[in-house]
Amino acid sequence: MPDTVIHIKNMVCPRCVKVVREELEKLGYEVLHVELGHAKIRHKDNLPDYAKIKEVLLKEGFELIEDSKAKLIDSIKTEIISLIQQYKDEDLEKLNFSKHISKTFNKDYNYLSSLFSKTEGITIEHYIILQKIEKAKELLKYGELTLSEIAYRLGYSSVQHLSRQFKQVTGLTASEFKKNVQIPRKSIDAVT
Repeated sequence: MPDTVIHIKNMVCPRCVKVVREELEKLGYEVLHVELGHAKIRHKDNLPDYAKIKEVLLKEGFELIEDSKAKLIDSIKTEIISLIQQYKDEDLEKLNFSKHISKTFNKDYNYLSSLFSKTEGITIEHYIILQKIEKAKELLKYGELTLSEIAYRLGYSSVQHLSRQFKQVTGLTASEFKKNVQIPRKSIDAVT
C-alpha cells in the first residue's frame, strides 16, 4: 500500500492536528503521522481521493495545498506560528528567525523572503511581528503576565520595543487593549 504526504493550510494548533487525523480516518485512510501543515497517509489505491479529502477538510476550515511554492510558503508560516505559539521563555530572545528559517527549509533566506513577499504581500519579518503581536494580545487578555514579562517571552529587546510595535499594529497601546475586552483577537492563521 502506498504512502502519501498531503500538505494542509490553516493548521495552527494541536486541535487542528486532532481534527485532521479524525477526518482522514473517517475517510478510511490509515494515518501514519499528522503535524502542523501536513499529514502522511497510507491508502489502498495508487492515489488518494484528493477531491474527497479537499471537500472534507474544507468543511473544517482547512485547505489542501497542491502547488509546491504554496506548500513552501505555508510551511514557513506554520514554522513561524509554531515557534511563537510554543515558545520557551529564553528561546525567542536568542532565536535568529532568518537563520532558523533558512536552515529549516535548506534554502537561501533571500530566496525564501522574496518568494514569501511576492506571494503574501508582506515580508517574513512583518509576518513574524504580526504573529508576536497576536500572541501578546492573548497574553494580555489572560492578565497573568506584565508587559515586561510578555516582551521577554516574545524575544523583544525591551518593553518599549514591544509597546511601539503593538501600537503600530493595533492602533492601541497595550493598556488600552487590555482595558477593552470587546476587541476581538484574530485567528492566528488569518494574520496578514
